[in-house]
Amino acid sequence: MSLKAVFNSIIVKPQEEEETTYGSIVVPDLGKEVGLRGTIVSVGEGYYTITGQWVKTILKEGQKVIIPPVGPTKVEHEGQEYWCCQENQVLAVINN
Repeated sequence: MSLKAVFNSIIVKPQEEEETTYGSIVVPDLGKEVGLRGTIVSVGEGYYTITGQWVKTILKEGQKVIIPPVGPTKVEHEGQEYWCCQENQVLAVINN
């Protein structure tokens, strides 16, 4: 992949959402305020604070995360959709 996160940002590949169906009728998930789920594909190295202290990122590539539905920037690259946001916007890490 040629996208690389910088500073304290992350790039997340969205997880395919399952559709709810009743017979041949697809029920949309309209109105649900749930976080976006995905897998981290790139993590920036960190950033310097205003006092000059280096803060290293703690998230790793391959982790499954939940990010808020409002805030991340949607990016399309080579036919794939990705979300970009800062590391501190992650709501949760999904542990299996």
